Amino acid sequence: MNLEIIKATRQSYGEKLAELGEKNENIVVLDADLSGATKTSIFAKKFPNRFFDMGISEQDMMSTAAGLATFGKIPFASSFAMFACGRAYDQIRNSIAYPNLNVKICASHAGVTVGEDGATHQMLEDLELMRGIPNMRVMCTSDDAQTKWAVEEISKIDGPVYLRLCRYATPLIYDETQKFEFGKGVQIGEGTDATVFATGVTVSEAIKAKENLLKEGIDIRVVDVHTIKPIDEELIIKCAKETKKLISVEDHSIIGGLRKCNFRGSYR
Repeated sequence: MNLEIIKATRQSYGEKLAELGEKNENIVVLDADLSGATKTSIFAKKFPNRFFDMGISEQDMMSTAAGLATFGKIPFASSFAMFACGRAYDQIRNSIAYPNLNVKICASHAGVTVGEDGATHQMLEDLELMRGIPNMRVMCTSDDAQTKWAVEEISKIDGPVYLRLCRYATPLIYDETQKFEFGKGVQIGEGTDATVFATGVTVSEAIKAKENLLKEGIDIRVVDVHTIKPIDEELIIKCAKETKKLISVEDHSIIGGLRKCNFRGSYR
């Protein structure tokens, strides 16, 4: 774990996508005039005939991705989370998820960490929207190694997947030897004072908090919930039994996000 080296998960996504393109000719990539920001431009440079810039037309992009999937292609459709999930929700719901088509929606610039792009771009509802759709799997990765694993993993899954990526660079948490499993969280530490469930950009912040709290005699564990749907219920129950408190930290609204996955009762 090296929290001093930083890299944006959208960059990791672009690099891994280009690598997969060499191995699987069925992978095609669509973008909505944002390939420089989403980093699908890396794939486009290597495989221009398998890259489709749909312009500022996210709804058309999702419908086209659905059509490509019916012909055996594995479409990766990318835009900012606000546009991918918000503007194209109807197409994702009805044209991709309901028929259970093999489309991967990989959205960058999610959450308030978009920063200077402003409130209109700060998507705080995407996990909620995607979780509620039948057949949709939902992931939110925390660093370079995990993102590259996730991109390859979802290419093997037959069906729709939503992968949430961030705009700014985050610390490297894992090395290349780390083993991940779809639907299974990663427990970091054995502390019993509390469990902090985190996802995406908040995982490294939770680890920093863990290190600072240890200096004060408070020993917590961090759980990296990279798969939001299906959630790792077994690990949540285990932590609930072994620790005194459960805390969730996320770059998303508490309505329908990670917290709603963890705590199914009322909130106080």
